[in-house]
Amino acid sequence: MADWLSMKISRHYITINTGKGARRVHYRVCGSGPALLMIHQSPRSGAEYERLMLEWGKEFTCIAPDSPGYGNSDPLNNADPKLADFADAVVEFMDAIGLTSAGCYGFHSGGAIAMNLHVRYPGKFTVLVSGGYPIWSDEEKAMFASSYLPRFLPQVYGDHLTWLWGRMLEQTWFFPWFDRRTETRMTVAHQDPTKAAPGIAEVLDAGDNYRFGYNAVLQADSDIPPADTKCAPVHIATYKADPLARQLSRLPQLPEGWSFSLAENPPEFEAWAIGMLHENVAPAPAKLNEDSSAGFIAVKNAKFDGLIHWSGPKDATTLTLHGPGRALELLPADGSLRIDLPGHGLSSDIDSSASLADWVDVISQAVASFEKLNCVSGEGISALLALALSATDKFACACAISAHIPVDIDRWISEIPDFTPDRFGTYLTRAWRIVRAGRYFWPWFDVKHGNDITFDPANETPESMALEHRALLRCRAQLPLTEVLLRADRAALQKNAAKIDCWELAPWAKDRADIWRP
Repeated sequence: MADWLSMKISRHYITINTGKGARRVHYRVCGSGPALLMIHQSPRSGAEYERLMLEWGKEFTCIAPDSPGYGNSDPLNNADPKLADFADAVVEFMDAIGLTSAGCYGFHSGGAIAMNLHVRYPGKFTVLVSGGYPIWSDEEKAMFASSYLPRFLPQVYGDHLTWLWGRMLEQTWFFPWFDRRTETRMTVAHQDPTKAAPGIAEVLDAGDNYRFGYNAVLQADSDIPPADTKCAPVHIATYKADPLARQLSRLPQLPEGWSFSLAENPPEFEAWAIGMLHENVAPAPAKLNEDSSAGFIAVKNAKFDGLIHWSGPKDATTLTLHGPGRALELLPADGSLRIDLPGHGLSSDIDSSASLADWVDVISQAVASFEKLNCVSGEGISALLALALSATDKFACACAISAHIPVDIDRWISEIPDFTPDRFGTYLTRAWRIVRAGRYFWPWFDVKHGNDITFDPANETPESMALEHRALLRCRAQLPLTEVLLRADRAALQKNAAKIDCWELAPWAKDRADIWRP
């Protein structure tokens, strides 16, 4: 079994090729021992299981994929997917990574997907534990269809974010969230932004796809088979404050070896769940398959111990670094190796006291296996990071993209925003306003005539702004990275750097006196 002191979660991608096209799945793995597949609820992702994975990984190899359209997994190539389609997608995932069978844990809609799979694909699951199980009446299905899942599309001025904050917070006040009556009140109501923020971030990841996994479950019939059915055991339970607790009374007579239970609280439920998962364990998995064109690399130094997210060909010759507050998904997929810098995008956090040398060391370790790299390119202020990296033996040249590096260091650092979630969700709209201002002015925090920049109206779409907005909200290290770069000795960086092949500025920036250039 795994050593709990060294327990870590790894992350991977696998591309699944089907008759309807290719789709990529992101998944997490933790621990060792019998295989345990963990299917999350909608509209969440496998991230919701990280705490449980670190605990249950002491006894199981926990595998948690992001369902299609959620987290960092591509959606299904299906305009109206049903519950069976999501179950089929789990089977395709298992086959793709080389997982023959597993125990399974699913919560809420994750349990419904797992139940459909368990009944339709005998032998895939050795045991299923479902946290709640939905059984809807026709009236409830009609109610859900009419009001539960409005479209979620980015709006030019960020109106969608105000709605999202209210929707996600108030779903802990009433169930369903839109049905505000005394009898629909919930006992878990809260106003804690730290509890609301993870789910909000995952709806932003899913976008309008958030509706599909939800809808598939809300419109599905029960998949519990007749009581005389012979199949591997299923155990259904939840805790008293769960809105699905009332559904336990709707369960029909269960097949032999199946059971249901009601726990007092979440810790009691989780203790019950892991006990049931031990009832009929699956074999430990062999090495799981993963993609070779994107993934996560483990890196450790004095200031960083985590994963660096990367994407690109293994024979790439150029490493491209995004600017502070951005992410690799905003860079063009031009054949270069792209990474999310520490504390950005999907990469792990770096200590806020990390020096420029620490940043260089983390990145150098992350790209060490890419043997053909010989040039490093930095976007924006990260052009300075590219200069620092080019001084290592790995690189023979440096480049800069949109290298709009401010002369006024202190002002720029003082304006780096804080996106800590707040009680009324204003961090969401503040980030959106910053993205919009940055499209039309440089710097974004000094909006005035003379600071206006050129733009292409065709590119000013809410969808493109939503990607920048997500990258900004995901960023945890914009301030320390900006400060360590802007306060670096630029003369020394130039002196020690490899040959500078190109230093690109936008046309509007070429005559600006407030922009530094080598």
